[in-house]
Amino acid sequence: MTTIHAATLTFLKDLAKNNNREWFHGNRKRYETAKVNIIEFATEFLKAAVEIDSTLADLEPKKCIFRINRDIRFSKDKSPYKISMGISFNKGGKKAPTAGYYLKIEPNGTFMGGGNYMVEPKELKKIREEIDYNLAEFEGIVTDKAFVDYYGEIAVEEKLSLKRPPKGYDADNPAIEWLKWKSFTAFGSYTDKKVTSDDFMKECLKGVTVLKPFVNFLNRGIE
Repeated sequence: MTTIHAATLTFLKDLAKNNNREWFHGNRKRYETAKVNIIEFATEFLKAAVEIDSTLADLEPKKCIFRINRDIRFSKDKSPYKISMGISFNKGGKKAPTAGYYLKIEPNGTFMGGGNYMVEPKELKKIREEIDYNLAEFEGIVTDKAFVDYYGEIAVEEKLSLKRPPKGYDADNPAIEWLKWKSFTAFGSYTDKKVTSDDFMKECLKGVTVLKPFVNFLNRGIE
């Protein structure tokens, strides 16, 4: 199986210390080598992931990888480059509003997971309806032992949760705490040793297998 090379993590570590265009252009060959490594990993990862979740079948590996350049137009942080490399698998591609799987490779910060982050209003309304109609199924998915052992609880940020019930729902609705959320994601982290190990691909595929019911539930609501 394809592995993530130690040199890829080393490049990202050095980039974090030298996040400027002059250094980057002087180390472009190292970047290109790291990029090829990520593309090769994503290609094999996607091929195997399709066997688990067939909704990913039409994706192209290269289009699943995020650019390393940061969009700094509206950011106070003017660092021109990301210090990680990201791979996203979701039905319709990474710009689609669907739930999916995400792997971020970053020294001392690699994680795998997915779901639907900062859901747009149109899709959020549909997901809320799906949870409201099928609460027992949803709670069964997110409290399943395999899910909890791998991902723990669904990640939630205070800024992505309403203080009051959303329009159209009563405060005594059994699903009300879930219905207040505006983002539905779960993530598990890995050490650098695990990331560069021979079995990291298998570990990521396990992550896809465990997360699939969650992703499929969210997408069923959207579609």
